[in-house]
Amino acid sequence: MEASKYLNDIKEIKDIMNRSTQFFSLSGLSGILAGIYAIIGALIVNYLINNHTYQFITLESLTFKLILLTAFITLMLSLGTAYLLTIKKAKKTNENVWNSSSKRLLINFAIPLIAGGIFAILLLRNGYYGLIAPITLLFYGLACFSASKYTLRDVRYLGITEIILGLLAVEFSGYGLWFWVLGFGVAHILYGSIMYYKYDRE
Repeated sequence: MEASKYLNDIKEIKDIMNRSTQFFSLSGLSGILAGIYAIIGALIVNYLINNHTYQFITLESLTFKLILLTAFITLMLSLGTAYLLTIKKAKKTNENVWNSSSKRLLINFAIPLIAGGIFAILLLRNGYYGLIAPITLLFYGLACFSASKYTLRDVRYLGITEIILGLLAVEFSGYGLWFWVLGFGVAHILYGSIMYYKYDRE
């Protein structure tokens, strides 16, 4: 009985320590919805590319501006959904959304992501359009991997998956959009579903 009690106490202490260093309120459902948004966005971009009047899409063209608008709306929907569902889950588990763990998570996620965003803009300005999909996948994967230390371990595997897809997208440069669909769409739905069934279901 005494040994069992000590083991339970150790387990409780370990749980408390984990909660003080890791943020567990990420929602698996937000990953699923982000994947759906990404697939819809990619289909819209594919439609815009296929219906572009001229041979090349320039930075000044209406098609390019619509592609950027689609990407921006997809990003805002994903971030907004993740924020709202994270708050909802945090309330259920009595976890403070803005604590030291979530701050570390955000910082470690944001630094590679912002660096990748700036790199992608520089590539666009210099005409390296074929590298945009690989770069966004690679840096997003690095962001997930970097942030995974402060949240659910599944985020690490999502990051590794995104990095692999980004490298493959470099090798098969003509299929960047479809690797983008796999990375931001299918992978998000897959890992979001795993996280939902492992952690979110009551």
